[in-house]
Amino acid sequence: MSAFTIEGGHKLHGYIEPQGAKNEALQILCATLLTPERIVINNIPDIVDIRNIIHLLEKLGVKIDKLGDSSYSFHASDINLEYLDTEEYCRKASALRGSALLTGPLLGRFGRALLPRIGGDKIGRRRLDTHLTGLQALGAELKHNPETGQFDISASQLRGRYMLLDEASVTGTANILMAAVLAQGETTIYNAACEPYIQQLCRLLNNMGAKITGVGSNMLIINGVSSLHGATHTILPDMIEVGSFIGMAAMTGSEMTIKNTSFDNLGIIPDAFKRLGIALERRGDDIYIPEQEKYCIETFLDGSIMTIADAPWPGLTPDLISVMLVVATQAEGSVLIHQKMFESRLFFVDKLIDMGAQIILCDPHRATVIGLGRCHRLRAARMVSPDIRAGIALLIAAMGAEGTSIIDNIDQIDRGYQQIDVRLNALGAKIIRSD
Repeated sequence: MSAFTIEGGHKLHGYIEPQGAKNEALQILCATLLTPERIVINNIPDIVDIRNIIHLLEKLGVKIDKLGDSSYSFHASDINLEYLDTEEYCRKASALRGSALLTGPLLGRFGRALLPRIGGDKIGRRRLDTHLTGLQALGAELKHNPETGQFDISASQLRGRYMLLDEASVTGTANILMAAVLAQGETTIYNAACEPYIQQLCRLLNNMGAKITGVGSNMLIINGVSSLHGATHTILPDMIEVGSFIGMAAMTGSEMTIKNTSFDNLGIIPDAFKRLGIALERRGDDIYIPEQEKYCIETFLDGSIMTIADAPWPGLTPDLISVMLVVATQAEGSVLIHQKMFESRLFFVDKLIDMGAQIILCDPHRATVIGLGRCHRLRAARMVSPDIRAGIALLIAAMGAEGTSIIDNIDQIDRGYQQIDVRLNALGAKIIRSD
């Protein structure tokens, strides 16, 4: 198990550029299964989860060539469906939640997919009902093995239909969308997720010959086609990294510029950090964060305590709630952090309380943070990273703390952040990686 040793209190300075978006990349890579022709994808992040999904694609028979540091070509002309029935596939797919996104394209093009009981971050119940009921609506048959938890999914011919999703699931929308592009007739997905990464998936599919309208809205209409062809696609910058870098600058009182952020695709993320009192300025497609001695949490217009809550897009992404909670500990003022979408994502706050943070965990979904400003800095501690987003939040806390902290199980952080220690050390951080 790897660990970070972090010497806190060092200011950052300079420029940093976000990696390609992890959540978009998982969808786009799985979409390469939809055509026997060559797909070129640029700006792929070099992180554990992405390397694992690329490995699964290779084992399925996709021919993959590395064209540059972050560019690859994918050629799914000869797929080995028998690999789905191997113990190796079930084991490797079960360890990666993103493997669920293989289901839609495999079912749409080949008429069969296997969905194992999947893992991923331990942040509460993350059901797959939306995926499965959507695929059933298109005509798929499900066979469940209660002993293994696997679903064997098959269809002789998918047929389009109208469906109203029970939740605006991002991966559920992506899976249904990838199956529907090759289904007969018209499919309407109402209450579809509409975040930028779904919009990007729609653009790629349309460039491959799909017929999707309503892109950017919560109603997608897909007219099925008989086949798709090759295309080239560039993945957006990772909005979660952008938000994480804003939080790092605030916690360490640093002047920093985040380059090439695709600002128009960040939604309300910049404004959410401004509510915590963080000054930031848009400069073209970059974000400039000046050095601040202090930052004060806003109140609502009637003077009541600020509440920051996650919500489906265009609301605030739940992946940044952990970061914003940490940043609030060193602000002046109070804020209620409401994590609505996952019931276990706030349980890492006990580690922040051990570091001296003033936090009241109201219930699994809500925490009140009493920010005492920089005159009450966090103290160093030894911690364990429970998941990707809590892991980066703990790293931010350690960077702003007094003394030297250690974070174990940083493999979780590596799943979502590319060489984060190397990139931050280049800006002046003091982070040592060890095994």
